[in-house]
Amino acid sequence: MAFKVPSFQDRIALAQEAKQKALEKLKAKPPVDEAVLAERRQAWEAEQAALAEARAAKAAALAEAKAEKAAAIAAARAEAEAAAAKKAARLKPATAEEMKAARDARYAARKARK
Repeated sequence: MAFKVPSFQDRIALAQEAKQKALEKLKAKPPVDEAVLAERRQAWEAEQAALAEARAAKAAALAEAKAEKAAAIAAARAEAEAAAAKKAARLKPATAEEMKAARDARYAARKARK
């Protein structure tokens, strides 16, 4: 017996039967209990609340770390500026009076050693 190619009507009939069987199978399922649905919903909401809380804690920790880093950078910048100002004060050219006072101090020290 040779293989018979199904006609268009045969394929439509098979598709209709498959749809009918799927519909019957779906209708055969017992209805979901409202109490079970409410319990599942409550569990899901609790899980979502816990996730939101964890996200908020993580964001707060990240913000705190950023603030600490910014404070450390600001402190380092202020320290560098103070050191630069101190160095600039040391390197600024002395006035004539300051040069004379320094020369007199060296002269006095030399005299005191003799």
